[in-house]
Amino acid sequence: IINEKKEFFKYIERALKTTKKSPLLIDSYLKSAIEIDVDAISDGKKVYIAGIMEHIEEAGIHSGDSACVIPPYTLNKNIIQQIEKQTTKLAIALKVKGLINIQFAIQNNDIYIIEANPRASRTVPFVAKATGIPIAKIAALIMLGKKINDFKLQKNQFKHIAVKESVFPFSKFDGSDIILGPEMKSTGEAMGIDYNFGKAFAKSQLSANINLPLKGNLFVSVKDSDKRFIYDHVKNLKNLGFKISATKGTANFLKKKHIDCVSIKKVKEGKPNIVNFINEKKISLIFNTTEETQAIKDSFTLRRSAIYNRIPYYTTMAGAKAVVEAIKELSKGNLKISSLQKYFFKTKINKDIKSV
Repeated sequence: IINEKKEFFKYIERALKTTKKSPLLIDSYLKSAIEIDVDAISDGKKVYIAGIMEHIEEAGIHSGDSACVIPPYTLNKNIIQQIEKQTTKLAIALKVKGLINIQFAIQNNDIYIIEANPRASRTVPFVAKATGIPIAKIAALIMLGKKINDFKLQKNQFKHIAVKESVFPFSKFDGSDIILGPEMKSTGEAMGIDYNFGKAFAKSQLSANINLPLKGNLFVSVKDSDKRFIYDHVKNLKNLGFKISATKGTANFLKKKHIDCVSIKKVKEGKPNIVNFINEKKISLIFNTTEETQAIKDSFTLRRSAIYNRIPYYTTMAGAKAVVEAIKELSKGNLKISSLQKYFFKTKINKDIKSV
């Protein structure tokens, strides 16, 4: 991943020596775009939208590594309708009989297609558990000749929210970096389900063995473009009783916003620095975003120390926002354990589907 122009020219020079006359593929990111996963079933003529999932991490993070939510929690009805329409047209045009997975990106209300896979995706088990509909079984029967009308499928209408969280093996591999990108790093996934987003996300974190703190010291170090977004998240945690610390640039920004904040040195600035504070168990939660190549290298020991000390660490603004909502709900102490089936007793699932 190349973040700066000078890095681009260095890479091209090195790549040309290696590849010689072979072609070089260059991709570009959609900045600040929302990624969407759609699982649908088609019999070649009709299409049933099984689930539309909104990723919490922005587009550019591998879909297998991003947490995602069903139903979408920030998209407006018009965008959802457009996604449904495009999914239907694609499935029919591709002559799909069975499952299809399509990934979209939404930027400024413009819809981009990332890829269309005429097959089952890793999201199928999550969608089936979140909706209560056995989509893999239905798709298999359609591949054998059944039609969508045979199942009398109805559009999903439920009150609960399901969050899928990825499970990572970082603690088991020395030298691995928790910054997420286009290459998949997760080795599993877990799910949280409840009637609001904060509770569902909190359960997903607990399921992924991430213990969110209800008090302590929040450490913040974010790139310049994220500073305007981090203020509300920090303010919310401060109101819940968290103490705030940050690197110099972020601390100065927060102080201008009238948030009491202790400045802590980066690793390269000498001691005592943030790694010292982490190792001394003085940090409870970390929000850290970075983009320049050197800044990513400089903050590597910070991330590894957080992993070693099992400190929750979030590297995107979307992740920070989600965890704040989760901590708010956990602070109320009203998280309840329920069976998966409980959520579907209140949901109208056609008997024809249940008896498939």
